[in-house]
Amino acid sequence: MVRLILAGAGIVTAIAALLPFQVIAVRLSLPMQRRVPTLFHRLVCALLGVRIKVVGAPSPRRPLLIVSNHVSWVDISVITALAPVAFVAKREVASWPLFGLFAKLQRSVFVDRMRRHKTPEVNTEIARRLADGDPVVLFGEGTSSDGNRVLPFRSALIGSARDALAAAGDVEHILIQPLSIAYVAFQGLPMGRQHRPIAAWYGTLDLFPHLRNIVRCGALDAVVSWGEPIAFDAGSDRKIFARTLEAEVRRLTTAALRGRESP
Repeated sequence: MVRLILAGAGIVTAIAALLPFQVIAVRLSLPMQRRVPTLFHRLVCALLGVRIKVVGAPSPRRPLLIVSNHVSWVDISVITALAPVAFVAKREVASWPLFGLFAKLQRSVFVDRMRRHKTPEVNTEIARRLADGDPVVLFGEGTSSDGNRVLPFRSALIGSARDALAAAGDVEHILIQPLSIAYVAFQGLPMGRQHRPIAAWYGTLDLFPHLRNIVRCGALDAVVSWGEPIAFDAGSDRKIFARTLEAEVRRLTTAALRGRESP
């Protein structure tokens, strides 16, 4: 209980201290709008006891689309703690208490899967982010898993890269970099298959009870593995590309879960 109170107080303090700066930075399009979320999520990881091991590195080349597996809401903090990025998120996230505000202030691009006629507008927004030099993160599975496996990637989501490429106009290709997130230990002990769902947030699990459990479990170890970026151009087959990215993310995830991380 003490840990829960301290972590909660720390997160509230971080929000109170950084939120006004981010609101101003986003409204005025200041460069600080990219750095404040990274600082905030580093604090969140520290307060939640999340320790991050990094294998490989994000590409410095632009435009860059990052395609990752998805295990938990913790993924957002882990990824942003490492690099200033924007996310592609489902429309419902925008209405979540507190988390929705964070997503908006991190300049996330929201996708409404039920209103496909809005897709061109979404892809134009993704293209704008990429043109501005922001790495954009897309969760290729379209949902979250139990942390023990990588679900099939949805080629339709990867196809948004082609539409964003067309919307960008004078860009010949977009670099797409595979990214793996695996939660491998808690409280310093290896996390087996039966315990890995402690970190995972999936199915019908409620958000705030899961947040409470994460705080209670103490130190959580995450492995973030970066694959080699691949050029995606107008002639790329989105289905083949999705399978290639899925296979690479699965390879990186399996290696991390087995303690055999390799770039």
